[in-house]
Amino acid sequence: MSQGPRKPPEEEEGDELVGLADYGDGAESFSDGAPEPGAEEAFLDFSDPFSTEVKPRILLMGLRRSGKSSIQKVVFHKMSPNETLFLESTNKICREDVSNSSFVNFQIWDFPGQIDFFDPTFDYEMIFRGTGALIFVIDSQDDYMEALARLHLTVTRAYKVNPDINFEIFIHKVDGLSDDHKIETQRDIHQRANDDLADAGLEKIHLSFYLTSIYDHSIFEAFSKVVQKLIPQLPTLENLLNIFISNSGIEKAFLFDVVSKIYIATDSTPVDMQTYELCCDMIDVVIDISCIYGLKEDGAGTPYDKESTAIIKLNNTTVLYLKEVTKFLALVCFVREESFERKGLIDYNFHCFRKAIHEVFEVRMKVVKSRKHQSQMQRNKRSTPNGTPRVPL
Repeated sequence: MSQGPRKPPEEEEGDELVGLADYGDGAESFSDGAPEPGAEEAFLDFSDPFSTEVKPRILLMGLRRSGKSSIQKVVFHKMSPNETLFLESTNKICREDVSNSSFVNFQIWDFPGQIDFFDPTFDYEMIFRGTGALIFVIDSQDDYMEALARLHLTVTRAYKVNPDINFEIFIHKVDGLSDDHKIETQRDIHQRANDDLADAGLEKIHLSFYLTSIYDHSIFEAFSKVVQKLIPQLPTLENLLNIFISNSGIEKAFLFDVVSKIYIATDSTPVDMQTYELCCDMIDVVIDISCIYGLKEDGAGTPYDKESTAIIKLNNTTVLYLKEVTKFLALVCFVREESFERKGLIDYNFHCFRKAIHEVFEVRMKVVKSRKHQSQMQRNKRSTPNGTPRVPL
């Protein structure tokens, strides 16, 4: 499999700091077929170094009916979990580009469970070579022995091709299990998967495990942690958040992607699930109200812009404070009421934080443009099928 799907128009970055988001029905489905005549330039090559470095690839794998497509639809298309019950089984490889900003910028490849990508006619090495993370979904409510066997085969093959892949295991559909059963299932899958690797002499492979469900926020938190591993600027973002909260008297702060509700960074204090859920609910409230009351009479404008801000006071002397960072990112803070009395200081520190984030964006965009130019130059140097040099149009 030497070539990927057609490259959508939104993949061409503009001169803005923040890229354009495409969360419509823009996912592409394709089979392992040849491109149309004359359309080779419209296809995204699996081995394109610009594509895989600037937009890391996340593979979504697992057995049939394990919940892969439902996860993608709920997280990135705002589909209601109940609606996923009517999704048809995926029978082709589906690719979706998530291009929110310089930080949230990756590709998701949804692999049907019935595809044997280790078949000799399938170039699995090309796929794994450019992959940043491999998410393997296991249905916790089903007999997972076959899934564990498939996981072991997938991980061992992928590791030989690309030792830098992050292996993420989603123990999915845990909403139907009791708390004790969840813990026991996770312990059993963790033990069996690592024992299989140890028997193969591959103890150095690290597997990360998450209990997930589309019926609560666990799937968003798990995806957040996966995406964070693919953000090279993560230490810088965490450091900026630590400085911000220490100088502002803030308890906890998250940097959220407002579309998917993935948090791309947080400060160094531990993340509490209830705190994260409150932040997600606040984002939903702000966006919903802004869509109703934030537009002009003629419907012009955007519901979320640089003026967007929200304050919610809880009944436990805690204040939730949301501020717009970029047109796709929001800072959500937990502040004690006594600390929030110094709102002017918080706003000043936020202004400094926001400026620093934009500077990081600018550096990232310069790197992206430089690598894109280098990639274009390399493509122009390649020869056409008849042996003549390729001439840029």
